[in-house]
Amino acid sequence: MNLILWRHAEAEELPETLSASRNADMKRALTKRGRKQAEAAAAWLREHLPEDARIVSSPAVRARETAAMLTPTPEIADALAPDADVTAVLAAIDWPQGEQTTVVVGHQPWIGRVASLLLAGNEMNWSMRKAGIWWLSSRTRESEAQVVLRAVVNPDFL
Repeated sequence: MNLILWRHAEAEELPETLSASRNADMKRALTKRGRKQAEAAAAWLREHLPEDARIVSSPAVRARETAAMLTPTPEIADALAPDADVTAVLAAIDWPQGEQTTVVVGHQPWIGRVASLLLAGNEMNWSMRKAGIWWLSSRTRESEAQVVLRAVVNPDFL
């Protein structure tokens, strides 16, 4: 299975008075710069993804807007919300049993934790740039399950 972790692009900041409001956080939209980041990342993904790739997004507006740059109808999964648990994220995308290439549009800190768990075997607070892409693949070699890092795409280079 190919798993592409795509962090949402730059979003509006929350006013200090609303910073603790989950509802307000879920409604944050992309900035003008964020839309450009998402468009560039989506263009790169379109060049490399198979046509039947599954696109799964967090329900947060900024993630849905990022995913919409790649497809007008991303699958929305509540398990990918900003405060998601790594185990719930992996269950929602059927890792590693799924056979379909899956793009997951999500948030820090869980997106970095998913990458660290799959690549290093431990949940660590790895950082991923906004609009960044990490492409992972699962495979079996000599009866051993492995995860391979195929690409890391920094949005500044798109």
